Amino acid sequence: MATRKKGQVHNDLVQDNRTLGERIMKSSRIFSGVGDSIHVAPSEICPRDGWAVVSNTGSIYVHPTRPGDPQEWAYVFAHCILHLTFEHFRPDYRQKWQQEWNTACDCYIASFLYDLQLGEPPLELKGLAEYLRAHNYAGRSEERLFTDFCDFGIPESLQAIGTAGTRPDLRHESLNDLPAWRKSIDWSKNFGEGLVEAINEVIEDAGQNAYYVTGKRLDSAAQRARNWFIGRYPLLGALAASFEIIEDPLICQRMQISVAAVNVKMKEIYINPHAGLKDEELRFVMAHELLHVGLRHDVRCEGRDHYLWNVACDYVINSWLIEMEVGDMPKIGALYDPALKSESAEAIYDRIVTDLRLYRKLATMRGIGQSDILDELEWWKSLEGRDLDDFYRSCLAQGLTLHQDQNRGYLSAGLIEEIQALSQPPIPWDVRLAQWFDEHFPPLEKVRTYARLSRRQSATPDIPRPLWVAPPDDENRTFGVLLDTSGSMDRHLLAQALGAIASYSLAREVRQVRVVFCDAAIFDQGYMAPEAIAGSVKVRGRGGTVLQPGVDLLECAADFPREGPLLIITDGYCDRLRIKREHAFLIPQGNRLPFTPQGEVFRIA
Repeated sequence: MATRKKGQVHNDLVQDNRTLGERIMKSSRIFSGVGDSIHVAPSEICPRDGWAVVSNTGSIYVHPTRPGDPQEWAYVFAHCILHLTFEHFRPDYRQKWQQEWNTACDCYIASFLYDLQLGEPPLELKGLAEYLRAHNYAGRSEERLFTDFCDFGIPESLQAIGTAGTRPDLRHESLNDLPAWRKSIDWSKNFGEGLVEAINEVIEDAGQNAYYVTGKRLDSAAQRARNWFIGRYPLLGALAASFEIIEDPLICQRMQISVAAVNVKMKEIYINPHAGLKDEELRFVMAHELLHVGLRHDVRCEGRDHYLWNVACDYVINSWLIEMEVGDMPKIGALYDPALKSESAEAIYDRIVTDLRLYRKLATMRGIGQSDILDELEWWKSLEGRDLDDFYRSCLAQGLTLHQDQNRGYLSAGLIEEIQALSQPPIPWDVRLAQWFDEHFPPLEKVRTYARLSRRQSATPDIPRPLWVAPPDDENRTFGVLLDTSGSMDRHLLAQALGAIASYSLAREVRQVRVVFCDAAIFDQGYMAPEAIAGSVKVRGRGGTVLQPGVDLLECAADFPREGPLLIITDGYCDRLRIKREHAFLIPQGNRLPFTPQGEVFRIA
C-alpha cells in the first residue's frame, strides 16, 4: 500500500475540515437558500494571516493550507455569506473608505453570529462579540458604525476582525464573465426566505407536542398553509391568524363539506383532510375562504339566493387568485371561467339567474348545491355582527397596506378596488342629514350696505365705507317636519331625531320650522322655533299611522313655501305616501318603508 507524505496528510486534513465546516454551515436552515450558490476555491488571493476572502460574484477564496477546526470553518463561511446577503458590497466605499466600511460590516456580522450561535469563531476572533457589547458597538447598523469610524478612526482592537486578517475580506470583481444564472442570484431575498422557513420550522417543532394536549394537529398541511399566509402574504395574514382550522373528517362529513368551508361568525375554516389536497392547493383553498370573509360576501348577499350568490363570488375570487398566482387551483370544487374574468359578483349573479338549470348543478368548495359560506343567518344586524364587519374590513385593509409596502407580489386591480371600497366606513346617518341640510340651506353670506356706515379709516376720513351686515330674513328659509306620534314610535328615536334637527337648523340659520304631528289624525302645530320642537312632542295615540293628510296639508298650505322641503320621521309602519316636493325620511335602523321612497332615507342607528 502506497504511503502518503507528511505534507499530503496535512493538506488532506485541511481539506476534510474545510469540507465538514461547509456542510455544518449548509445544514443550518437559515443558509439553506444561499449555501448551495457559493463557490469555494483555495486561492493565493486570501492573505497569509487570513482565513477567507469573499467576492461580489459569490466566490469564497479560502487559505490553501490554513489549519482549522470544522466549527471554525463553519463560522468563517457564514461570515462571508452574510456579507453577500446583507448587501455589503458598496461601490461608493471601494477606494477611500474601504477599510472603515469593511470593519463596520465585520462588527455587524460578529454581533449577528454571536446571537445565531453557529460554529465557533477562530482564536483571533474569540471575545469579539463581548468587546462590541462592552463598548456599545453591538446593535448599531453598518451605516452608523461606518460614520463613527470615519469621524473618530477605527479602534486598535478592531483593526483585524474580519476573515482576511489585517486586510479587507470584501473583494470586488467584474460580473461580465459570470454565467447568467449566477448574475441573477438575489442573495438578500434567498436568505430572507430561508430565515422565514427556519422560523416556521421552529414554530412547528414547538407545536408538535401541543397536539397531544389540545387534540389539534399544529403540524398539518392546512396549518402550514395558514402559517404561510401569516409569514409571507401580508394581505391575508391578519385574517389567517384570527381563524381556527378544523380538520376533523367526522365533522366535515356531518356538515357535508367535501373540500372546505368557512364560518364567519365562529371564525372557523373547515378543511376536509380526505380531499387529498397538496400544499399549493391548500394555499389556494385557504385564500379562497379568507377572501369570502374579508370581502364580506355573507353580508353583501342582501336577499339574493344564498347558493347562487356563493357561486358568483367563487367565480370572481378564483379568477383573482389565478391571476395573482396564489397556490394551485384544485381540480374539484373550484369554479373558473375566463369569460367572467372582468365581471363583478353582482353582474355574474344577474347572469346566473337567467340559467338556473345549469348553475344549480355546479359545485363550490363545499360540494354540489352547497354553499361554503356556512353562516346564513342575518347575524350582522346585531351589535356583534357589526363589530365583526369592522374587524374583517380592517384586517383586509391593513393587509393590503403591508402587502404593497413590502412588495410581496402581484395583486389583481379588481381585488384592490374592492378592498379599498370596503375599507371606507359607511357614512353615519347624522352626517348624511347634515349634508341634506347643506344642500337645501346653504350658508348665508353677509352683504355690504350704505344704510349704516362703518367706521371711517383715519387715513381717508372723507370716504364713506359700507358696513357688513347679515342678510335680511328669508321667509322661504324653512322646511316642514312630519312627526309620526303613534304608539309604535320609539321615544328614544324621536328624541335622537329631533335633537339632530334642532341643532342643524340652528347651525344653518333656519329660524322657524313648520311642524305637523300625525297619528290617527293630524295636529298642525304651525311654525315653531327649532329648539322648541323636542320639548313639545308627545305620543298622542295608539292607533295606526296616517301620514298622507299631513303631507297634503303642507303641500296646499298658503303660508308654507312652495319649494320648502319635507322631513318625515316615522318607524315605517305607515301607509303609502304620494309626495310631490323634495323630501327625506328618518326611520330606525333595520326598518323598511312599505313602498319605494323617492327621497333620501336616513336610518337612525
